Amino acid sequence: MTRTPLAASILAATIGLVACGGNENLPQLTAAQGTGLLSCTGLSNSFSHAGTTIGAASVVSAGTLKNGGSDVNEHCLVTGKMNPRVSSVDGRNYAIQFEMRLPKDWNGRFLHQGNGGTDGVVSPAVGNFSGGGMLRHALQQGFAVISSDAGHSAAQNPLFGLDPQARLDYGYQAVGTLTAMAKNLIKAAYGKLPDRSYIGGTSNGGRHAMVAAARYANDFDGYLAGSPGFNLPKAAVAQLYGAQQWAKVATERTNLETGFNATERRMVATAVLARCDQLDGVADGLVEDVEACRRAFDLQPDVPTCSSVRDGTCLSAEQKNAFNQVMTGARNSKGELLYAGWPYDPGMRTSGWADWKFKNSVGATRDPVAVAFIFSSPPASASIMGDTLSYALNFNMDVDAPRIFATSGLYAESAMSFMTPPNPTKLNAMRDRGAKMIVFHGNADPVFSVDDTTAWYDALDAESGFTANRFVRLFRVPGMGHSRGGPATDQFDALSALVDWVEFGKAPDAMVATARGAGNAGGVNSDLPSDWSAGRTRPLCPYPLKARYKSGDKEIASSFACEK
Repeated sequence: MTRTPLAASILAATIGLVACGGNENLPQLTAAQGTGLLSCTGLSNSFSHAGTTIGAASVVSAGTLKNGGSDVNEHCLVTGKMNPRVSSVDGRNYAIQFEMRLPKDWNGRFLHQGNGGTDGVVSPAVGNFSGGGMLRHALQQGFAVISSDAGHSAAQNPLFGLDPQARLDYGYQAVGTLTAMAKNLIKAAYGKLPDRSYIGGTSNGGRHAMVAAARYANDFDGYLAGSPGFNLPKAAVAQLYGAQQWAKVATERTNLETGFNATERRMVATAVLARCDQLDGVADGLVEDVEACRRAFDLQPDVPTCSSVRDGTCLSAEQKNAFNQVMTGARNSKGELLYAGWPYDPGMRTSGWADWKFKNSVGATRDPVAVAFIFSSPPASASIMGDTLSYALNFNMDVDAPRIFATSGLYAESAMSFMTPPNPTKLNAMRDRGAKMIVFHGNADPVFSVDDTTAWYDALDAESGFTANRFVRLFRVPGMGHSRGGPATDQFDALSALVDWVEFGKAPDAMVATARGAGNAGGVNSDLPSDWSAGRTRPLCPYPLKARYKSGDKEIASSFACEK
């Protein structure tokens, strides 16, 4: 039998991964069995669960929703809320709003969809979160899917952080509350509980999945964490630190991007490619070998230093210092690291990278207000809403940053407690019952560092007692920004790979990813270089393996192998 380079690499990777794993035996879970929907509209009156009110249950006809150019099949849409209350702190009405979509032809699986940002919106419960968009999302694949606002509305963002219970719901409790109800709703709709349960999302949704692996190990069989902000309070503090560095070199106080403009970012990205592109065997606009690039690229000698004016061909000495401070990680005055640094990746040239670094780090809807009201104990005064730029630039890394670890009065649980997985490198409970986790993260993510996720995986591998790749695999995506975009092959179906691993024992030794061209799910990716094929494919390799070119067309995955 003749094997393609990709197939041969997968075989080699499999042998290597199994060899590293020793002789440990983990349980193999059985496959889910599907059935048809028994009831939809009747659920609004017949379903009962503590603290739950069903608002409506209606049939959504096939074709009403579309994804990737295809119709989504008929399904039942259920909306409702749980645990309504009036806060004794701010007097506002709170509840966990949700929607659940139940396919007419069910595959026997449940997916809890984690949503991004500071939540507050019930996103469509379709389970579309792998990379740049799944050609067939979870609902199309037959999953029953739930989505929620995590216990507060958009109008309550970000000041819901003044209410201690709203903090806890956002951090982890809404997931636990909703999951039990959702499984009972599935039983009412189909006559049986789900055979297999999954949780997944990107960004804050990826954090939800990682938290669930630690807190709700018995509730789920598979965990999918994309671009996970599992240290989200630390990352938000790092954003404020970054803003302070950019401000030192910005020519306009209210526009931090003037400290490192688009022309300069493209110039640095080109310099990174010049040193690192061919380290994987071919010049293709991607830096696959992150670790080798750390050794090969040095900002000081590899990017010219301006002798006078900034003209887009150089960086000033002050710019280089600011950039280095950001990329090596936020620190306090003692030099203690507050959050991870970032690898150099050509994805830094994109507008998405710039938005996170220069706008969201000082804006009224992102990092400053999240730190001020949701993550700090006690929360800051609401008066800062009028000038979040000043709040960010005056944030004290010695005095203010430790408040994400603090408790105070009503706020009995710190942000680092309610937001992060407890004992994140001790996932014995989910491991020992046969559950699996896939994590993917873009190397050019500007807000949640891939280095932070990699350090977590290395610690898990060291502490778990098992070789970590037996139950968790990390896929780093070259060029990809936060959750999607960038000069990257950012479209892939990690959910199907997770199901195959959980239910059929097929470990994901590679996932084939595609660039987003015309007609693909997720829309066209405007960050793609003009000399790429719109349908370029690459193997995403489980860390510490990376894709190396072997021979053939550099636009197709089979020309590459997953190797160390």
